[in-house]
Amino acid sequence: MELWFTENHSSSVRFSIKVDKQLYSEQSEYQRIDVFRSEEFGRLLALDGYVMITQKDEFIYHDMIVHVPMAVKKDVKNVLVIGAGDGGTIRELCRYDSIEHIDLVEIDEKVVRVCEKYFPEMTVSMNDKRVSAHFTDGLRFVRRKQGEYDLIIVDSTDPFGPGEGLFTPEFYGNCYNALTETGILVNQHESPFYENDAKAMCRAHERIKAVFPVCAVYQAHIPTYASGHWLFGFAGKTLHPIKDLDEEYWNSLGIKTRYYNTELHKGCFALPNYVKEMLENGM
Repeated sequence: MELWFTENHSSSVRFSIKVDKQLYSEQSEYQRIDVFRSEEFGRLLALDGYVMITQKDEFIYHDMIVHVPMAVKKDVKNVLVIGAGDGGTIRELCRYDSIEHIDLVEIDEKVVRVCEKYFPEMTVSMNDKRVSAHFTDGLRFVRRKQGEYDLIIVDSTDPFGPGEGLFTPEFYGNCYNALTETGILVNQHESPFYENDAKAMCRAHERIKAVFPVCAVYQAHIPTYASGHWLFGFAGKTLHPIKDLDEEYWNSLGIKTRYYNTELHKGCFALPNYVKEMLENGM
């Protein structure tokens, strides 16, 4: 008998991965958590039926959400990460000696514990002495902060369920207040391809653009995410993702990556026309 994990990418499109075995399943207080083992992608984590990470392609997502802002702002000391219970974003941040403190805010502690067991290569830095974990709502946490962080990374789930509050005007305004004068906000920005995802992407972009003077979108190819075409948002008070890129500095660090490089950094902000039109005109 063949077993397949299937995710609905739209009402008429499904994406399936053949799995060998279901390793874990539980309904936590906030969401359903599943771990499967597959031949092609290794272990995969799904939340409420949507793929969050797989061992084969997680490096793409985590490279792009971390190293893009870190190559623009080289004096990052204090970081806030909202979501990221799988540990991959924390792992990449902890490769920078310049970072002094990371607040990790994850609403569902169960996600962290599951990933510690089934994805130890990703959670390897969760016990780094610079990391403080807070198991609470990200919207509520950031509301209390003023001028504290050099970088905020919103590594959230999709804009429904536990992640819904992380796509609101209030949240983006609170992030602006929580950043230093040269601070950067980076968030996962959904896919532009399927209609519902594209609407969420446009909505998030409009809300961020209304708050931040600098607002840009960049892209990556992530095979297990909807359509494979995935976007990230870059927002800042003063720093520009291309004009302020410090290639010489970042390359001097000698950080070995599998996806990100500074040439790709410049290219990933060059968007297809259909995406540019969506961002300019909305849906």
